[in-house]
Amino acid sequence: MLGSVFCIDICAYAVMSNHTHIVLYVDDRKAERLSDEAIVIRWHKLFKGNCISQKFIEGEPLNESEQLIFDELVDEYRERLADISWFMRVLNEDIARRANKEDNCTGRFWEGRFKSQALLDEAALAACLAYVDLNPVRAKIAATPETSDYTSIKKRIDHAKLGKQPKSLLRFAGSPRQHMPKGLPFELKSYIELVELTGLCIRADKRGYINEAQ
Repeated sequence: MLGSVFCIDICAYAVMSNHTHIVLYVDDRKAERLSDEAIVIRWHKLFKGNCISQKFIEGEPLNESEQLIFDELVDEYRERLADISWFMRVLNEDIARRANKEDNCTGRFWEGRFKSQALLDEAALAACLAYVDLNPVRAKIAATPETSDYTSIKKRIDHAKLGKQPKSLLRFAGSPRQHMPKGLPFELKSYIELVELTGLCIRADKRGYINEAQ
């Protein structure tokens, strides 16, 4: 849901028992293109807004002072919808709320703030995507990427078998070229092969790997 509200695309994820990994793409251009109404509608899917934003959505006219406040409000919402910190805040609050409800408890759920790292080139992007997708395998929770629950790689492989790409994830757009469409700059097939080859490597600092016999 968050990927359809924020101007932030999900590239990869792995949900583990005590932490999550996620690779995100911030689409600033999309945030700039969206109309004021679209921005407010998106924000209201997460928060109630205030009386002025509610008044605007209901189609009631705003007076001059209300319009000034509304314009500042929209600018703030627009900025937040393209902000990783706000994305992670909403995501973590939702996870904490659900976990506490399941455990019938209250209080702080996360140990601290999330950590982030910018991926500045295609090599770094590919390496990070594979690292995230292989988390359950490296932790010996899953034997192969396609059997790893709550990961983007499993979702991509399941959809690839049907000749599709999941709409909830940023699509693979093929090799870099002129007039490149929005998407990850790799072939999906090549990326899946990369994940499998990387997973076959035995690492001294990790317990798990893909067994070729499987």
